[in-house]
Amino acid sequence: MQKLILSGVLLIALFFTGCTQQSGKIFNGRDLTGWHFALENDTLPGDQVFTVEDGMISVKGEPLGYMYTAEKYRNFTLELEYRWVDEASNSGVFFLIEDPTNPFPKGIECQLMAGKAGDLVMLAGSDLKEFKLPEGVTERPAFPVISKLQPSSEKATAEWNKVSITVNDGLIEVRINDILQNSATSEVKEGHIGLQSEGTEILFRNLEIS
Repeated sequence: MQKLILSGVLLIALFFTGCTQQSGKIFNGRDLTGWHFALENDTLPGDQVFTVEDGMISVKGEPLGYMYTAEKYRNFTLELEYRWVDEASNSGVFFLIEDPTNPFPKGIECQLMAGKAGDLVMLAGSDLKEFKLPEGVTERPAFPVISKLQPSSEKATAEWNKVSITVNDGLIEVRINDILQNSATSEVKEGHIGLQSEGTEILFRNLEIS
């Protein structure tokens, strides 16, 4: 009887382990195993736009595109750090990617454009409950934006910035350097995660998900 009970407990534990999303680092610090590329054109292969050096992901900025995880994630907190190499420019963290289309996926972007880090951008027809068209405007813009809540909490160009994105049953919260900068609600509950190439070179490190 005790053996049967123990076996049952082990089976239940294995079941829940199999159903639980793996947490921890989503970048191994050595290479881009587990990531795919989507680029606007073929002037450069993906592995030359997105490279790994000294445990960091270097994103060239051109051509336009992004790298994204092979796995989809649901109910998570994503934490990472980024900094600009030469000059502050434009990039973003994509999440809740439903369809990895080119050069923008159907999903949500946490904007990293200098001065606007923390804005939420709806890409390729994605939507957030809180977005409303301005009064008098009848046509939805190509890239609707929910602006950040606070003045910029970004650090100087050469310093590392911390990004935290939490998605809990569709409820989104974005923090830049520990300051709550945005919150919104998505009917989409899971998706891929991506890092954008747009502008100039940017570095990412310490990508973790829990």
